[in-house]
Amino acid sequence: MTKIDALRRFLPSCFYPTSTTSASSVSSVAPTPKKRLSTSLRDDLDDQDRTSVAGQDQDKDSQDSNATTDIETATVAAARPSRSMVIGTIFGQRKGHVWFCIQHDRLSTKPTLLLELSIPTNQLVQEMRSGVVRIALECDRSELSSCPLRSVPVWTMFCNGRKIGFATRRKASHHHRLMLKTMQSTTVGAGVIPSGLGSSGSEEIMYMRANYEHVVGDANSESFHLVNPDECPGQELSVFLMRSR
Repeated sequence: MTKIDALRRFLPSCFYPTSTTSASSVSSVAPTPKKRLSTSLRDDLDDQDRTSVAGQDQDKDSQDSNATTDIETATVAAARPSRSMVIGTIFGQRKGHVWFCIQHDRLSTKPTLLLELSIPTNQLVQEMRSGVVRIALECDRSELSSCPLRSVPVWTMFCNGRKIGFATRRKASHHHRLMLKTMQSTTVGAGVIPSGLGSSGSEEIMYMRANYEHVVGDANSESFHLVNPDECPGQELSVFLMRSR
C-alpha cells in the first residue's frame, strides 16, 4: 500500500468524494425539473402580459370605434335650421290690400321676395291690435314639388287660422322700387308715405318696416319672424311658407 492510499483511508471522505457522490451532488445542484418549472412560470407571466396588452388594445379599439360611431352619428343627425336676419316691410294703401317685401340689403331696391296678399290693409290692422298675427302661406307639394319655395307663383293664405284668400308672388315694379328707395334710410319704424309717389293719382301708403329672423327648416318650409327692437315685448308677427303634402 502506498502512502497515498494510506492517506485516503484515514482522511475524511469529504475531501475525496466518490464518483457516485459526485454524480448525486451534480444532479441535486442543477435538476432539470426546476429549469422546466421556471421556464413555465416565465411563459405564464408572458402569457398574462400578452393577454393584458391584448385586452388593453381591444379596449382602445372599442373606445376608438365608439368615438368613430359617435362622430358618424353626429354627422348623420339632421341638420339644424339655418337662421339669418333680413329686412321685412309690410305696406299697402289704406283702401287697398297688403304687400309683404323681404330685402337682404336695405339700400337695394330689388327685393328678394315680394308677395301680394289678398287681405285688406284695414283688416290686417285690426288683426294686429290683438298683438299676435300669424300668416301661413301654403302650396300643394304634388303640383309644385320641383319648384323652389320662393318661386312658387300662388299660395293659399291663412291668417290666425282663418282662410283669407290667396297670395301671389310679384316682380317689383317701378313704383315699388321708388317706394323702397324712399325708405332706404329707415331700418325699423312705421309711417305713411304721402300720396303722389311716382304718379299724381297714387294714394298714400302705410308701412311697417323691421328686422325679421329668417328660418329655413328644409326645402319645404321657411318662415319670417318679426324682431321687436331692444327685445321689448310688442307685436308678434310671423309669415310661414309651407309646401303641404
